[in-house]
Amino acid sequence: MAALLYAGPTAALSHRTAAELWGMRPEASGPVHVTVPYHCSAISQSPLVVVHRSRAFRYIAVDGRMPLTSRADTAIDLAVDETTAPDAQRTLIELVTSQRVAEEQVRTRLAQRPPRRYRRALEQAMYRVETGVRSMLEELHAVDVEIAHGLPTAHRQSPVRVDGRTLFEDAVYDNVGIPLTVRLDGSTHLTAEVALRDRRRDNTAELAGRSRLVFGWAELSSDPCAAAAEIAAVLYRHGWQGPPQRCPKCPGQRS
Repeated sequence: MAALLYAGPTAALSHRTAAELWGMRPEASGPVHVTVPYHCSAISQSPLVVVHRSRAFRYIAVDGRMPLTSRADTAIDLAVDETTAPDAQRTLIELVTSQRVAEEQVRTRLAQRPPRRYRRALEQAMYRVETGVRSMLEELHAVDVEIAHGLPTAHRQSPVRVDGRTLFEDAVYDNVGIPLTVRLDGSTHLTAEVALRDRRRDNTAELAGRSRLVFGWAELSSDPCAAAAEIAAVLYRHGWQGPPQRCPKCPGQRS
Protein backbone atom coordinates (compact mmCIF):
# COMPACT_ATOMS: atom_id res chain seq x y z
CA MET A 1 0.00 0.00 0.00
CA ALA A 2 2.86 2.35 0.79
CA ALA A 3 4.33 1.70 -2.66
CA LEU A 4 0.99 2.49 -4.30
CA LEU A 5 0.63 5.69 -2.29
CA TYR A 6 4.14 6.70 -3.31
CA ALA A 7 3.59 5.99 -7.03
CA GLY A 8 0.34 7.92 -7.21
CA PRO A 9 -3.43 7.42 -7.46
CA THR A 10 -3.27 5.63 -10.83
CA ALA A 11 -0.59 3.08 -9.86
CA ALA A 12 -1.20 -0.70 -9.78
CA LEU A 13 0.82 -3.54 -8.32
CA SER A 14 2.46 -5.53 -11.12
CA HIS A 15 5.15 -8.01 -12.21
CA ARG A 16 6.49 -10.22 -9.39
CA THR A 17 4.34 -8.49 -6.75
CA ALA A 18 1.10 -9.04 -8.69
CA ALA A 19 2.20 -12.60 -9.45
CA GLU A 20 2.49 -13.32 -5.72
CA LEU A 21 -0.98 -11.91 -5.08
CA TRP A 22 -2.46 -13.99 -7.93
CA GLY A 23 -0.75 -17.14 -6.64
CA MET A 24 1.50 -17.45 -9.69
CA ARG A 25 4.67 -17.16 -7.63
CA PRO A 26 5.44 -17.84 -3.95
CA GLU A 27 5.84 -14.89 -1.65
CA ALA A 28 9.42 -13.67 -1.46
CA SER A 29 11.40 -10.77 -0.11
CA GLY A 30 12.37 -8.04 -2.53
CA PRO A 31 11.13 -4.74 -3.90
CA VAL A 32 7.48 -4.02 -4.56
CA HIS A 33 6.74 -3.68 -8.28
CA VAL A 34 4.21 -1.09 -9.44
CA THR A 35 3.16 0.04 -12.91
CA VAL A 36 2.06 3.60 -13.69
CA PRO A 37 0.90 5.42 -16.82
CA TYR A 38 3.76 6.20 -19.19
CA HIS A 39 3.93 9.92 -18.38
CA CYS A 40 3.74 9.54 -14.60
CA SER A 41 6.63 11.22 -12.77
CA ALA A 42 7.19 8.47 -10.15
CA ILE A 43 10.62 6.84 -10.28
CA SER A 44 12.04 3.67 -8.72
CA GLN A 45 13.29 3.86 -5.14
CA SER A 46 15.91 1.13 -4.77
CA PRO A 47 15.74 -1.28 -3.04
CA LEU A 48 12.13 -0.79 -1.96
CA VAL A 49 10.06 0.05 -5.03
CA VAL A 50 10.48 -0.67 -8.75
CA VAL A 51 8.37 1.54 -11.00
CA HIS A 52 7.38 0.34 -14.48
CA ARG A 53 5.66 2.46 -17.11
CA SER A 54 2.99 1.40 -19.58
CA ARG A 55 1.35 3.15 -22.50
CA ALA A 56 -1.52 0.67 -22.19
CA PHE A 57 -2.02 1.25 -18.47
CA ARG A 58 -5.78 1.86 -18.63
CA TYR A 59 -6.28 -1.64 -20.07
CA ILE A 60 -4.10 -3.73 -17.75
CA ALA A 61 -5.24 -2.97 -14.18
CA VAL A 62 -8.11 -4.63 -12.32
CA ASP A 63 -9.80 -3.52 -9.13
CA GLY A 64 -9.16 -5.35 -5.92
CA ARG A 65 -8.34 -4.70 -2.30
CA MET A 66 -5.34 -3.06 -3.91
CA PRO A 67 -5.28 -2.38 -7.67
CA LEU A 68 -3.07 -4.79 -9.61
CA THR A 69 -2.48 -5.95 -13.16
CA SER A 70 -4.71 -8.71 -14.54
CA ARG A 71 -3.61 -12.34 -14.52
CA ALA A 72 -2.83 -12.33 -18.23
CA ASP A 73 -0.95 -9.03 -18.12
CA THR A 74 1.02 -10.19 -15.10
CA ALA A 75 2.04 -13.38 -16.93
CA ILE A 76 3.16 -11.39 -19.97
CA ASP A 77 5.12 -8.96 -17.78
CA LEU A 78 6.93 -11.83 -16.05
CA ALA A 79 7.85 -13.34 -19.42
CA VAL A 80 9.04 -10.04 -20.89
CA ASP A 81 11.26 -9.48 -17.84
CA GLU A 82 13.27 -12.65 -18.58
CA THR A 83 16.80 -12.20 -19.91
CA THR A 84 16.42 -14.34 -23.06
CA ALA A 85 13.66 -15.20 -25.52
CA PRO A 86 13.74 -18.96 -24.67
CA ASP A 87 13.39 -18.12 -20.98
CA ALA A 88 10.47 -15.82 -21.82
CA GLN A 89 8.78 -18.65 -23.74
CA ARG A 90 9.28 -21.12 -20.92
CA THR A 91 7.91 -18.72 -18.32
CA LEU A 92 4.76 -18.05 -20.33
CA ILE A 93 4.21 -21.73 -21.11
CA GLU A 94 4.72 -22.68 -17.46
CA LEU A 95 2.13 -20.14 -16.30
CA VAL A 96 -0.44 -21.17 -18.92
CA THR A 97 0.01 -24.95 -18.67
CA SER A 98 -0.06 -24.85 -14.87
CA GLN A 99 -3.50 -23.20 -15.24
CA ARG A 100 -2.47 -20.14 -13.26
CA VAL A 101 -3.64 -18.03 -16.19
CA ALA A 102 -6.10 -18.79 -18.99
CA GLU A 103 -4.72 -19.43 -22.47
CA GLU A 104 -7.38 -17.36 -24.24
CA GLN A 105 -6.78 -14.39 -21.95
CA VAL A 106 -3.07 -14.34 -22.74
CA ARG A 107 -3.70 -14.64 -26.47
CA THR A 108 -6.16 -11.73 -26.32
CA ARG A 109 -3.82 -9.52 -24.33
CA LEU A 110 -0.86 -10.24 -26.64
CA ALA A 111 -3.00 -8.96 -29.51
CA GLN A 112 -4.30 -5.93 -27.61
CA ARG A 113 -0.99 -4.84 -26.08
CA PRO A 114 1.96 -6.33 -28.01
CA PRO A 115 4.95 -6.48 -25.63
CA ARG A 116 7.95 -4.25 -26.21
CA ARG A 117 10.24 -7.25 -26.72
CA TYR A 118 9.99 -11.02 -27.25
CA ARG A 119 6.71 -10.55 -29.11
CA ARG A 120 7.45 -13.23 -31.68
CA ALA A 121 8.85 -15.58 -29.03
CA LEU A 122 5.72 -15.25 -26.90
CA GLU A 123 3.45 -15.80 -29.89
CA GLN A 124 5.44 -18.97 -30.66
CA ALA A 125 4.99 -20.06 -27.06
CA MET A 126 1.23 -19.68 -27.34
CA TYR A 127 1.25 -21.54 -30.67
CA ARG A 128 3.01 -24.47 -28.99
CA VAL A 129 0.41 -24.48 -26.21
CA GLU A 130 -2.38 -24.43 -28.80
CA THR A 131 -0.82 -27.35 -30.68
CA GLY A 132 -0.56 -29.60 -27.64
CA VAL A 133 2.30 -28.59 -25.32
CA ARG A 134 0.84 -29.07 -21.85
CA SER A 135 3.84 -28.84 -19.52
CA MET A 136 7.37 -27.53 -19.24
CA LEU A 137 8.60 -31.08 -19.88
CA GLU A 138 6.74 -31.12 -23.20
CA GLU A 139 8.21 -27.71 -24.00
CA LEU A 140 11.73 -29.13 -23.49
CA HIS A 141 10.92 -32.00 -25.82
CA ALA A 142 9.47 -29.72 -28.49
CA VAL A 143 12.25 -27.11 -28.40
CA ASP A 144 15.49 -28.58 -27.03
CA VAL A 145 15.01 -32.05 -28.52
CA GLU A 146 12.95 -31.75 -31.73
CA ILE A 147 13.55 -28.23 -33.03
CA ALA A 148 17.17 -27.96 -31.88
CA HIS A 149 18.09 -31.25 -33.58
CA GLY A 150 16.00 -31.06 -36.75
CA LEU A 151 13.72 -33.95 -35.82
CA PRO A 152 10.20 -34.28 -37.20
CA THR A 153 7.50 -32.50 -35.22
CA ALA A 154 5.43 -35.00 -33.30
CA HIS A 155 1.66 -34.91 -32.97
CA ARG A 156 0.92 -34.06 -29.34
CA GLN A 157 -1.85 -35.18 -27.02
CA SER A 158 -2.81 -37.98 -29.36
CA PRO A 159 -5.76 -40.10 -28.10
CA VAL A 160 -5.31 -43.84 -27.60
CA ARG A 161 -7.71 -46.49 -26.26
CA VAL A 162 -6.38 -48.49 -23.31
CA ASP A 163 -8.63 -50.98 -21.46
CA GLY A 164 -11.72 -49.21 -22.73
CA ARG A 165 -10.50 -45.76 -21.67
CA THR A 166 -9.29 -42.88 -23.82
CA LEU A 167 -5.82 -41.72 -22.76
CA PHE A 168 -3.58 -39.18 -24.41
CA GLU A 169 0.01 -39.75 -25.48
CA ASP A 170 2.44 -36.86 -25.09
CA ALA A 171 4.01 -37.23 -28.54
CA VAL A 172 3.55 -39.66 -31.42
CA TYR A 173 5.21 -39.72 -34.85
CA ASP A 174 2.43 -41.42 -36.81
CA ASN A 175 1.97 -38.11 -38.64
CA VAL A 176 5.30 -38.81 -40.41
CA GLY A 177 4.49 -42.47 -40.92
CA ILE A 178 6.43 -43.86 -37.97
CA PRO A 179 4.80 -45.89 -35.12
CA LEU A 180 6.80 -44.26 -32.32
CA THR A 181 5.36 -42.99 -29.04
CA VAL A 182 7.39 -40.71 -26.77
CA ARG A 183 6.08 -40.46 -23.23
CA LEU A 184 7.21 -37.67 -20.92
CA ASP A 185 6.96 -38.64 -17.28
CA GLY A 186 6.49 -35.83 -14.78
CA SER A 187 6.13 -36.13 -11.01
CA THR A 188 2.55 -37.45 -11.23
CA HIS A 189 3.84 -40.62 -12.87
CA LEU A 190 5.24 -41.70 -9.50
CA THR A 191 1.79 -42.41 -8.07
CA ALA A 192 0.57 -46.02 -8.03
CA GLU A 193 -2.54 -45.30 -10.11
CA VAL A 194 -0.63 -43.49 -12.85
CA ALA A 195 2.16 -46.09 -12.82
CA LEU A 196 -0.42 -48.84 -13.42
CA ARG A 197 -1.98 -46.82 -16.23
CA ASP A 198 1.46 -46.39 -17.83
CA ARG A 199 2.19 -50.11 -17.65
CA ARG A 200 -1.11 -50.90 -19.32
CA ARG A 201 -0.41 -48.26 -21.94
CA ASP A 202 3.03 -49.80 -22.60
CA ASN A 203 1.54 -53.26 -23.01
CA THR A 204 -1.13 -51.94 -25.38
CA ALA A 205 1.56 -50.24 -27.48
CA GLU A 206 3.66 -53.42 -27.59
CA LEU A 207 0.69 -55.51 -28.73
CA ALA A 208 0.09 -52.94 -31.48
CA GLY A 209 3.73 -53.18 -32.63
CA ARG A 210 4.65 -49.65 -31.55
CA SER A 211 8.07 -48.42 -30.45
CA ARG A 212 8.18 -46.44 -27.21
CA LEU A 213 10.67 -44.13 -25.56
CA VAL A 214 10.20 -42.60 -22.12
CA PHE A 215 11.94 -39.51 -20.73
CA GLY A 216 11.68 -37.51 -17.53
CA TRP A 217 12.74 -34.05 -16.43
CA ALA A 218 16.23 -35.19 -15.38
CA GLU A 219 17.13 -36.51 -18.85
CA LEU A 220 15.65 -33.73 -20.95
CA SER A 221 16.88 -30.85 -18.81
CA SER A 222 20.43 -32.18 -18.41
CA ASP A 223 21.06 -33.85 -21.79
CA PRO A 224 18.44 -33.20 -24.48
CA CYS A 225 21.02 -34.16 -27.11
CA ALA A 226 21.12 -37.76 -25.86
CA ALA A 227 17.33 -37.93 -25.98
CA ALA A 228 17.38 -36.57 -29.54
CA ALA A 229 19.92 -39.23 -30.55
CA GLU A 230 17.73 -42.00 -29.15
CA ILE A 231 14.62 -40.68 -30.91
CA ALA A 232 16.56 -40.32 -34.16
CA ALA A 233 17.81 -43.92 -33.85
CA VAL A 234 14.25 -45.24 -33.62
CA LEU A 235 13.08 -42.97 -36.44
CA TYR A 236 15.89 -44.29 -38.65
CA ARG A 237 14.96 -47.86 -37.77
CA HIS A 238 11.47 -47.22 -39.11
CA GLY A 239 12.67 -45.61 -42.34
CA TRP A 240 13.10 -41.93 -41.54
CA GLN A 241 15.66 -40.39 -43.90
CA GLY A 242 16.72 -37.48 -41.70
CA PRO A 243 19.26 -36.14 -41.28
CA PRO A 244 19.21 -34.77 -37.72
CA GLN A 245 21.27 -31.68 -36.96
CA ARG A 246 23.70 -30.92 -34.16
CA CYS A 247 22.81 -28.17 -31.73
CA PRO A 248 25.34 -25.96 -29.89
CA LYS A 249 25.04 -28.22 -26.82
CA CYS A 250 25.91 -31.42 -28.68
CA PRO A 251 29.25 -33.08 -27.83
CA GLY A 252 31.96 -31.68 -30.06
CA GLN A 253 29.94 -28.52 -30.76
CA ARG A 254 30.72 -26.73 -27.51
CA SER A 255 33.40 -24.05 -27.70
